[in-house]
Amino acid sequence: MSKPNPRGPFGSAPSIEEMEEMAERAFETIPPELSRHVRGVVIHVDEFPDAETEREMELESPFDLLGLYRGVSLAEKSVLAPTTDLDMIYLYRRPILDYWCDTGEDLEHVVRHVLIHEIGHHFGLSDEDMDAIEAGESRN
Repeated sequence: MSKPNPRGPFGSAPSIEEMEEMAERAFETIPPELSRHVRGVVIHVDEFPDAETEREMELESPFDLLGLYRGVSLAEKSVLAPTTDLDMIYLYRRPILDYWCDTGEDLEHVVRHVLIHEIGHHFGLSDEDMDAIEAGESRN
């Protein structure tokens, strides 16, 4: 399980680098049957989604998006149409911190949740599929 946040639920906000470390720790907790298929995915933390992403996703606010998978999902990859672009998972620091403050959830749990959902998108799973997987995982 994730470690308790030493800063408490509303302590000082972690830097981008600290959130990247949280994401790395979270990635280590993902079951091997899932993580072995995402070894090449790059995890990147930004403050907010960029303007192009905001337009593309039709966001009302940059706080509306906690993370985003960019790349070709495994369900759509083909050896006949290889891609040279890196698959990336973006985690957005400020929206995640806003969610953390609003909910009081453990920050490492929030980061792990967003990361798992974005990995699910790598597999072509919907948000509902990922919610079901996480619900099943929490019952174990």
